[in-house]
Amino acid sequence: MRNKTVYRNNIRVTILGSGTCVPSLRRSSCSLLMETGEEKMLFDCGPGTMRRLSEAGHGITDITYIFLSHFHPDHSGELASFLFANKYPDGTRRNKKLRLTGGKGIRSFFEKLKNLYGQWIEFPPDLFEIMERDNEADERELSGFTLRTARVVHNPESTAFRIETPAASAVYSGDTDFSENLITLAKDTDLLICECALPDALKVPGHLTPSLAGKIAADSRAKKLLLTHFYPQCDETDIVSQCRKNYTGPLVLAEDLMRLSVG
Repeated sequence: MRNKTVYRNNIRVTILGSGTCVPSLRRSSCSLLMETGEEKMLFDCGPGTMRRLSEAGHGITDITYIFLSHFHPDHSGELASFLFANKYPDGTRRNKKLRLTGGKGIRSFFEKLKNLYGQWIEFPPDLFEIMERDNEADERELSGFTLRTARVVHNPESTAFRIETPAASAVYSGDTDFSENLITLAKDTDLLICECALPDALKVPGHLTPSLAGKIAADSRAKKLLLTHFYPQCDETDIVSQCRKNYTGPLVLAEDLMRLSVG
């Protein structure tokens, strides 16, 4: 019984998109799946998300939460299509509640989508709910896990997420520059999934490089670091060595459809 309990409380991660807005056969735009217990949580919904989700063996109507880190198209561009697909009347139409979660402004963001698409992305209240982060830091007890969030340095609405169960924790940074809030949120986490957009020499505002992602992981004492959100220049650079300037713990470079288990 103990092993079954631990399994229910662990966190399974599938990388759906490890890339950016740049078209790539190797890397779809940003998205990943976390599973714990009966919950299947989608983090970001960039172009290619539904295809990768199907390739990973999951149905779109199985998703119970969508967490948007921010509203840039490579993170949110497939949201309207995802919602529309959940209404397809072939016997697999959504029959469980979907919760859309994000930073301040997500309600307005969804209302603007409704202005464009109307009934095609609308659901009755028993099947759809919006949860908007309204503080710099927020904590909520949800079904089978605790959700903690923090504002990070990218867009005004940019949010990092921490999922905690009795057995494991995982943090998703979304897009961010160096952020003390992210260090605090990721303190002692089992897995930090951190953006690493460009090599050190190509640093741009609002994004992390390998050495900065490594410093966040080291300062937060993250037990494992998973780097993702790679522009093509990262595939041409030894980003592991750059990350190792600051972080010596277990390190993984994301690839689409990669799976990890935490806890």
